[in-house]
Amino acid sequence: MKIQEARQVYGAQISSYRDQLQQLQKQKEELEKRSKLIIDGKVIYEKEAAVLELTMDKVTKKKEEYQKYMEILNQQWAGIANMEASRQQADAAEEYYEDIGKIMEVARRIMKGGIVPPQDEKKLMEYSMELYQAAKNIGSMEQQKKREEYDSLWEEKTENKVAEDPMETANNAAAPAGAPAVIEVSEVMKSVAE
Repeated sequence: MKIQEARQVYGAQISSYRDQLQQLQKQKEELEKRSKLIIDGKVIYEKEAAVLELTMDKVTKKKEEYQKYMEILNQQWAGIANMEASRQQADAAEEYYEDIGKIMEVARRIMKGGIVPPQDEKKLMEYSMELYQAAKNIGSMEQQKKREEYDSLWEEKTENKVAEDPMETANNAAAPAGAPAVIEVSEVMKSVAE
């Protein structure tokens, strides 16, 4: 089961158990009112009150079990989402620093009097016009008889890399093991009556 599916399933379970507990609490309050209205009301409604209390305890324990697992799901989801976001940031930083290295290499080549492709010069200009002008000025003073011609440092990127949404990655990850069995609240209540 994927984390997103598990979060939906257990979220619905928690909600239904919460609703049932509210109904049971109302029943308990009504029972207390009825027991106060008649003489020996506590004795008369004692068995019903005990069953109601046991039912509330069992439903509460099951709801807490689901909530604990939901916390584990949410922690794992957040961890995976954060890890994916960090990976994407690291990839972007790595690409940025590779480009800076290439820009510095283009500036060095121009300073040595070399001939670089126009798109490389354009990238240097876009990065820093001052660095470009300094490289050109130094390069023009270079008195070489044979000027070296270079290929572009930037290869044409044909693949369009689409970054995956970190939350989508987390949603599609496998849910952790140890998930509690999904039991409808009516089944839990029935087991108390038996």
